[in-house]
Amino acid sequence: MAGVVEQSAHFTDRRTKGLPVADAPKFDLESYATNYDLHTRILRLRHIAQICPPLALEALHLAFAAVKNTKDTALYLSLATLLRNVDPSDPLATPQLDWVERTNKLNEQETDRLEHELRGYKNNLIKESIRMGQEDLGTHYLNMANFDAAAKAYQKMREFCTTPKHIAEMTTKLIYINLISHQWLHALSNCQKLRALSLRPEDKARFDPIAQVASALANMGQGNYRMAAVTFIAVDPSYITLGPVAGVDFATSVMTGNDVAVYAALCALASMDRQELQSLVLDDSRFRNFLELEPHVRRSISLFCAGKYTHTLAILDSYRNDYLLDLFLTSHLDSLYQMIRSKSIVQYFVPFSSVTLSALATAFPPSAAPSASATSGSIEDELVDMIHRRQLHARIDSVNGILEPPPKDSREDAHQAVMNTADDIEHQLRLKLHRINMMQAGLEIQAPKSGKGKSAWAQGNPALSMA
Repeated sequence: MAGVVEQSAHFTDRRTKGLPVADAPKFDLESYATNYDLHTRILRLRHIAQICPPLALEALHLAFAAVKNTKDTALYLSLATLLRNVDPSDPLATPQLDWVERTNKLNEQETDRLEHELRGYKNNLIKESIRMGQEDLGTHYLNMANFDAAAKAYQKMREFCTTPKHIAEMTTKLIYINLISHQWLHALSNCQKLRALSLRPEDKARFDPIAQVASALANMGQGNYRMAAVTFIAVDPSYITLGPVAGVDFATSVMTGNDVAVYAALCALASMDRQELQSLVLDDSRFRNFLELEPHVRRSISLFCAGKYTHTLAILDSYRNDYLLDLFLTSHLDSLYQMIRSKSIVQYFVPFSSVTLSALATAFPPSAAPSASATSGSIEDELVDMIHRRQLHARIDSVNGILEPPPKDSREDAHQAVMNTADDIEHQLRLKLHRINMMQAGLEIQAPKSGKGKSAWAQGNPALSMA
């Protein structure tokens, strides 16, 4: 059956573009799927079925078992089309059109009922009823996966919100829509609005972790990996057990605590040096709660801080398939892995005056992943690319097979030292001229009787100090 799936029309077409995941990951698919709520579970299973032949049928069967409990008929039809392209003989590949028609009819009836109730609330001019009516309509659209209509309904709640908590709940729902539809700029904007609200301490403790984790994911989605890492690390550990906030449990609807640990670790490894990784990640007692959920992630960071780059890359490479199957991480994984590998090579080269290319090739073997095109060539080609991108300040001796730093220009260093000395002398002369001008203007500067009271400005400018 696996061979039939790999030769299907869907994967034949994807193979021409480069099939990301050819082998099964380390996790159990059914257990993985239960970590997420209904809609997110289906989206993640569909993503896995699209790029992983060994798990395609199992993922689609699990997705079909869940999609019937939703109101999203478009998602059901897309799953049926995907299954038909993967395995036309599967009974589920033929969509149940009677269920689709019945569900669409029920959706239309529910929409008409909610809109009718909302018109009645508006006629009565009761703000709280109008707010709740808009919320019910937005939730209905959200269950149908009509994100644009749901966002418009939630945004109309704003003028009928009477407390900061109401505004926070509305903003949280908009953030959820922004994240699952990958609207990163809107998500960051709404996170800023959520943080700016004046909430009671008990409400702030529930909404702040949502704003932190959402802004971190949005930064990662935009490719701002350092900001994403810093924000992920700042997420309060209460996020793991936070539960539903404004009707949305982000720990199951968007990303689990395990996902936070993985996202933060990869972004930190790609954007931070060893000292920062040690102080900001490993030594952070609050973030340790997340790292304990993914021991291999903590081990990879520890090995990087210890200078064992080969082992770090080996651990990351062994989990590459798992990360490629992640809905939010898949499009960034090649960039993150390449940044981590390049930084490892730079750090490996720092203590040496020269390194042979054979030693580098042994320490940094090419990745076995078929999609890692950046590391598929020789180590020399990779070093040339890093030098061109100004990531590595070195030169290659191709004849002797050596990587060495560029020679220092002693004349340039001497000229720079002379220029620095001239700047210092000019600065001191200007301070003395300034003192003379102040004395000629009749200004008297008296130093305090004891040195303890001398101002920092006077201490830093001895030319202005007078006895």
